[in-house]
Amino acid sequence: MAHIVASFDEDLVQVQARISEMGGLCEELLSKALQSVQERDPVLARQVIDRDRALDAMEMALEESVVKIIALRQPVAADLRVLIAAMKIASTLERIGDLAKNISKRAIPLSSARPARLTTSIARMGKTTLAQLSDVLNAHASRDVDLAVQIWNQDFEIDEMYNAIFREVVTYMVEDSRLIGIGAQLMFIAKNLERIGDHTTHISEMVYYIVKGEPLGDDRPKGEPTGVDFIHE
Repeated sequence: MAHIVASFDEDLVQVQARISEMGGLCEELLSKALQSVQERDPVLARQVIDRDRALDAMEMALEESVVKIIALRQPVAADLRVLIAAMKIASTLERIGDLAKNISKRAIPLSSARPARLTTSIARMGKTTLAQLSDVLNAHASRDVDLAVQIWNQDFEIDEMYNAIFREVVTYMVEDSRLIGIGAQLMFIAKNLERIGDHTTHISEMVYYIVKGEPLGDDRPKGEPTGVDFIHE
């Protein structure tokens, strides 16, 4: 619905454009981070690490813009939800960028190690994670609640992939203790992907909140825990 003050509509369109720009950069960073792992490319990995700074700057610019809009326009109801959600989504996208950067950091030592068969499993998990990120950004742009709920319900798939990779990595390291270093790097990469999946789910909750004005819920399906949730960067 159009507002009496046309410039307010322009403000909201600009906020959406900023989110879309951040989302596009997130997709690019994650895609290239995964490529750097698969192709054992330290140069590409360093490019991802360097470009993450742009995402940080974009988040700060969006937050500043939203604060100004709220102060000047004093929005209520649906408009206020859009703006509050935009700040939360921007923060979430910035975290996803950080996780893509962390994956790239892990790719650098892997590039000089001997090839690991588990990179195929990582690639499969990464492809699923990237697809869900793309889908949730589309859901936000189109205000597609059904797609948002679908993504929310699919979170367990990434959790199960992570659990399977964890079991593979443990077996891999037990079979050959010389591969413990490689296995640890792969486990951190898988954990970062699992956390990106959680952040993607959070964005789907924000889409639902924007449209429905209420939380989606707190009982989303999760995979069985592996007992390694202590892994942090």
